[in-house]
Amino acid sequence: MSADFDAQNAFSGAVEPQGADRLDTERLSTWLAANVEGFEGPLALRKFAGGQSNPTYHLSTPGADYVLRRKPFGELLPSAHAVDREYRVQRALYADRFPVARQHGLCTDEAVIGSWFYVMDMVDGRTIWNGAMPDASKADRREAYGTMVDTLAALHNVDVERAGLADYGRPGNYFARQVERWTKQYRLAETETVPEMERLIAFLPASVPEQSRVSIVHGDYRIDNLIWSKDGNQVRAVLDWELSTLGDPLADLTYFAMAWATENDGRSGVADVDRTDLGIPELEELVERYCTATGRTGLPDMNWYLAYNFFRVVGIVQGVRKRLLDGNASSANAEAMVQNIVPWARKAWDFARKAGA
Repeated sequence: MSADFDAQNAFSGAVEPQGADRLDTERLSTWLAANVEGFEGPLALRKFAGGQSNPTYHLSTPGADYVLRRKPFGELLPSAHAVDREYRVQRALYADRFPVARQHGLCTDEAVIGSWFYVMDMVDGRTIWNGAMPDASKADRREAYGTMVDTLAALHNVDVERAGLADYGRPGNYFARQVERWTKQYRLAETETVPEMERLIAFLPASVPEQSRVSIVHGDYRIDNLIWSKDGNQVRAVLDWELSTLGDPLADLTYFAMAWATENDGRSGVADVDRTDLGIPELEELVERYCTATGRTGLPDMNWYLAYNFFRVVGIVQGVRKRLLDGNASSANAEAMVQNIVPWARKAWDFARKAGA
């Protein structure tokens, strides 16, 4: 994306659904009345501007506001857009008092709006798209980054047995499974040959690090997937659980760490900003804070993990590109995002070389 891209304005707010994004409000209202306690119409809906994967809507009624997330319409890649998994993990975490939205219901009857969907509370707060937090004070930035790490540590400390999520992921080495998965997803969505991706597809499965812990893994943990309190730096809800599973918590931590290796461009990256002047902590300080909160004495070398995470992001964005070419991308900003495929593949390979490739 260009250096002057304004994600805060581009992705904030909601718009009137157009074309295939329109939903049958009459059928939806009937389902809501039968499945959402206290629902009373009339119903109005708008589509949130942000997001590249599962289309998300703001449902408003005279008495309450809700959020609906659905699968995209059209042909989808296998195992992608699993709204049923999003619903399940958030429902369990809400009961365990982790900050997520309250869930109201999951619909697997495509006759209602044309795809599976679920409905949850709309959490009152704000979204921060820019990791540099340009409107915040130095003290607020420092506090917010600490809060992000504390929230991630709290997620990784959730007792999966107690939360009823012991079967939420497959056994075995998480990274081996994920490399295999994203290689398959990338191949299914591939539109051109990227040499660095070919090298990574050979290197990553042959060099998977040993897994020592199992936790709930969010899969897309970054600043703009959090709902922040309007006045302060509390996380009111963690959003976008599509990629969540049971796995190695280092996947989330090193994905979060990508921000320190990614240019800002108005998004979550902080590699090219003056972090000292802004009050944004260095990664080493936040890693130490995370280790203290999760009982770790330290972390292994992060280069392999960063190579994997940039590789995985390319796999995800390649899927966006395929949906864009097929005409069912869920965001008007998809075109800008797919321009990063080759640069991020090269960055992934740079980290792979540091990891011994």
